[in-house]
Amino acid sequence: MRDFSANLRTFQLDALGAAIQRDIDAALYDGMAVGIRSGGETVYQQSFGFADRRTGRKLDGDDVFAILSFTKVFTALGIFQAIERGDLSLTTRVADVLPGFGANGKQNITIAQLMSHTGGMPFTLPGLTPEMQGDLRMTVDLACQIAPVNPPGEVVSYSAQVSYDVLGGVIEALDSHGRHYREIIADQIFRPLNMSHSAIGAHPDIASRRVPIVARNETPMNLALMARDAAMTETSELPGGGGYASLDDMLNFVAMLEAGGVLDSRYVVSPAALELARSNHTGLRPNNTLAAQREMRGLEPYPAYLGLGFFLRGEGLFPMPFGQFASAETYGSIGAGSMVFWCDPNRNLSAVFLSSGLMDQVDSHLRYQRLSDMVHAALEPQVKGAE
Repeated sequence: MRDFSANLRTFQLDALGAAIQRDIDAALYDGMAVGIRSGGETVYQQSFGFADRRTGRKLDGDDVFAILSFTKVFTALGIFQAIERGDLSLTTRVADVLPGFGANGKQNITIAQLMSHTGGMPFTLPGLTPEMQGDLRMTVDLACQIAPVNPPGEVVSYSAQVSYDVLGGVIEALDSHGRHYREIIADQIFRPLNMSHSAIGAHPDIASRRVPIVARNETPMNLALMARDAAMTETSELPGGGGYASLDDMLNFVAMLEAGGVLDSRYVVSPAALELARSNHTGLRPNNTLAAQREMRGLEPYPAYLGLGFFLRGEGLFPMPFGQFASAETYGSIGAGSMVFWCDPNRNLSAVFLSSGLMDQVDSHLRYQRLSDMVHAALEPQVKGAE
């Protein structure tokens, strides 16, 4: 599909495609699926390179990606749906829902603190074995036993797995129908949005279209993600990073966000919830998880700019995968060293980037900063008074 809207510069989008192809030819990563929305419509959709360079399998529009931390946004919306039912509040203590979580100094940690990565939880869960990965109940039970690594409410420290896996446990505990987390997300998000090629866990329906995680940069984290992906099953539940989706499905999800929580009259979450979710809840505090990477690259600390489930553009010049050209209100999500989506409400412009071949995380941020700026630059200037 190459159908450009009147308000995007065709030559700029051609340059975007050429830049992606150069990256793939240089083996920086293996493939990429890109979708751009402008003015409430999908105006660009292209696939480049390989789903799996090892086998020569080319990427196409029906392929399904492991979307990693995009899953946190689904989990956050599941929490907001529970709030809208009156089951809890953002200031509810997690231990009020999961009593075991109150052990070892965690008794006052709130739902909002877990959502904004200020609850003191570690990046990964100590003691979690490969055999336990994907078993949500075992994961939550183990998380209940640990102590905070930072004072809750004081330090911003991105928790790749623990915080949102616990939130998934909260969603499951509050469900009056006794459903598993994966079923709740399918019923309350995927089906209303016609995300027919999406799943929590490696559902058999998507097996033939799955894009495997392959570490292009063999960092310890990327190798661990590669091993985890290979072991995923239909029943695996990782609310912090175990989702799968196609480009079409993610574009439907983004369309719902643009419309304030509704798609084609199908309601997912309220505009009020989304407005709060994409507000800055970490102030000017930096993300402590990135301290070592910042120091290694000679970068000064910069604000984390985290909402409740979303990353935010904010203000300033620092590595920003949504692009330096993005307006301060731009929000979205980042999936390890492989993918990004963002919505710029000021320009009514959104993009989804899904890639194969995991890069180093900061290198991936810089890649998407470069590519996202090219998307922002494609927008034609608005002439005052024009209809």
